[in-house]
Amino acid sequence: MSPTQPPAATVTPAPTRAGARAWAALAVLMLPVLLVSIDITALNFALPEIAVALQPTSAQQLWIVDAYSLVLATLLVAMGNLGDRIGRRRILLIGASGFAVFSVLAAFAPTAELLIAARAAIGFFGATLMPATLALLRTIFLDRQQRRLAVAIWATAFSVGSAAGPIVGGALLAHFHWGAIFLIAVPVLLPLLVFAPLLVDESRDPAPGPIDAIGIALSMLALGGLAAGIKEIAVAGLDPLGIGLVLLAVLAGWVFVRRMRRVAQPMLDVGLFRLPQFSGALLVNLLSVVALTGFLFFVTQHLQLVESMPVLDAALVLVPGVVAMILAGLLVVRVVRRVDPGVVVVVALASSMAAYGMLAVLGEDVTIVGIAIAFALLGVGIGAAETISNDLILTAVPPAKAGAASALSETAYEFGAVLGTTLLGGLLTAVYRATLVVPVGTDAAMAAAARETLGGAVAATEGAGPTGERLLEAARIAFDHGVIATSVSGAVLMLAAMAVAWWTLRGSDD
Repeated sequence: MSPTQPPAATVTPAPTRAGARAWAALAVLMLPVLLVSIDITALNFALPEIAVALQPTSAQQLWIVDAYSLVLATLLVAMGNLGDRIGRRRILLIGASGFAVFSVLAAFAPTAELLIAARAAIGFFGATLMPATLALLRTIFLDRQQRRLAVAIWATAFSVGSAAGPIVGGALLAHFHWGAIFLIAVPVLLPLLVFAPLLVDESRDPAPGPIDAIGIALSMLALGGLAAGIKEIAVAGLDPLGIGLVLLAVLAGWVFVRRMRRVAQPMLDVGLFRLPQFSGALLVNLLSVVALTGFLFFVTQHLQLVESMPVLDAALVLVPGVVAMILAGLLVVRVVRRVDPGVVVVVALASSMAAYGMLAVLGEDVTIVGIAIAFALLGVGIGAAETISNDLILTAVPPAKAGAASALSETAYEFGAVLGTTLLGGLLTAVYRATLVVPVGTDAAMAAAARETLGGAVAATEGAGPTGERLLEAARIAFDHGVIATSVSGAVLMLAAMAVAWWTLRGSDD
């Protein structure tokens, strides 16, 4: 080449576009996504029946809901890192097998304690599923537009599964024992075990580095301690155990971050949290799931126990919201081609805030139609916000670290599920107990059952005559007071999420 000859232009080849096999693989990967998300919320409609069958205390009732999400949240980072190392498809298949086995055991649990233990075991294996599916999408779909659509379908499947969980649960409970909620894992996961080896190629981090057992232990201690501590404080107040667990989690988290900064090949690049796009999207994910699970926790009980609706009829009230969530999650892919993703997320979260605000304003006068409209508004917000935030999270990391990033995204999801029922559910329980006025002359055992939960009040007052009717009416009024307080808190959380999105996600598109 002569000195005057310009250098040849370097052309970056376009990413390979995925074909039919990749989209078929996506369909298979949606099975565990739907199952895990359905399992988070399907139990809500079963709680009244479980309360009658197993007689859990109010604390045990929250643990029945949260044991799954708490264990899942504790292990997600470790399992995401393990999947990067041994193979994401391999860990997906291992997790699916264990999830199915312990789901069957949960379906026939004879006591509240054994049901909680089975839920925890399901959470252990569930922790392998979600990071693997999202990480595999990152390696299957290399083209940005195709990946954005695939992530939209993934996020929509998760959101729809969470929202459809009560509907699925309601349909099953209308005809079967409450254990059927767990048995749905078997027919859902069998096709995954058959078709995943045929359609999904194995992928892993080509240079994973040595196993960091200390880092894994610290991550589990930090995440598990924080989740358990928050839950303990929500149930028992600011007691020494809850405060101690939170402080232990903070200390473990601090040591974990210092370790990740010092080791040559960290299991988690903590420098990602300095990226506004990454950390902001994670926080939006967490707060969105808090809003969704918290809403479902009290609305499903209101429809059944306050409005006295049959379980299937109550489930159908939520159908418009599920449809809205699906449409919002898919249509937002087109919207962000022309509108700043951060602005889209802010508008979506405003819709979720309006849903909570509507219930807070209407209070005890809310109608069934009003609940359906509120859930539709929430569905629009959650569907759009989670689709965009997940895409921004994956875009911020190289493909080799997709498992770790996906695990962090899923940790935000699961902590959101824990916080939704623990914080908002705990607030609802606290207000319910504080405002419940037990009528004079009520039997002591009946009053004690009513003070635990609204479900307990319904079971205890059945056939108790006028005194029972007065107590049940007082319990329903107290529950609605709790719903109002919880709705105000939910609206404030969504306002905080809007602020986060406004300051961190605007201008974050490629």
